[in-house]
Amino acid sequence: MINQIVNDKATKLFVVFACFFVANALIAESIGGKIFSLEKFLGLPVHTFTVFGEGNLSFNLTCGVLLWPLEFVMTDIVNEYYGPKAVRRISYIAVGLISYAFLMFYVAIHVPAADWWVGSSGEKDVPNMQGAFNVIFGQGMWIIVGSLVAFLVSQIVDVTVFHRIKRATGEKHVWLRATGSTIVSQLVDSFIVLFIAFKIGKGWSWQTVLAICVVNYAYKFVMALVMTPVIYLVENRIEAYLGKEKAHAMKQQAMGKVAE
Repeated sequence: MINQIVNDKATKLFVVFACFFVANALIAESIGGKIFSLEKFLGLPVHTFTVFGEGNLSFNLTCGVLLWPLEFVMTDIVNEYYGPKAVRRISYIAVGLISYAFLMFYVAIHVPAADWWVGSSGEKDVPNMQGAFNVIFGQGMWIIVGSLVAFLVSQIVDVTVFHRIKRATGEKHVWLRATGSTIVSQLVDSFIVLFIAFKIGKGWSWQTVLAICVVNYAYKFVMALVMTPVIYLVENRIEAYLGKEKAHAMKQQAMGKVAE
């Protein structure tokens, strides 16, 4: 029985998806402390603009957004073949392991540093390694809470919207349910993380929170459209790996139907 489970293609595929999903989420959270300029990254001039009366805005984004589009692609793929229960399960696992990681970061920050190590990178313009370590891994508690809550809620929204669209359209229009669910869930994600981390945590005004939310969501909206072809590419590879009959049966079961 154990060999049958281990060698089952659908099971092996789910393990790969779950591992990538959790690893991707953890990496995104870990590198989220760095803010980068999207315009400079694309080789474009930086132009400031005003949203909701909030001026001097530009596309300065957390590095975490580089990985989150892949996370929502993976959510839609798992949703398509394994159903909402599987998505919720790996989402809970991801939140649990991210929380564990932040706990370990906290412990590592407060472990006494070796004296020689603190000044070991002075020639690299890092005079205090302990201070650098604290800044990189010691994200504010409100940011951590906001990020985790936003992730979990947006995943649930994504699953719900995905399946409502699929019930209405059937097997057709993969792009509509994948892109539509991501667009809605990313709006929820963008607002919740800013509301908890900066409205509640730092007392930002509603004007500032909403303005930055619009900037972040604009990027996520475009990326949801850009990543749509990836859904089709991955689904084609899955069908080639599992076989069309097996893939179709899994899709039917994911929707709570008996495979035809």
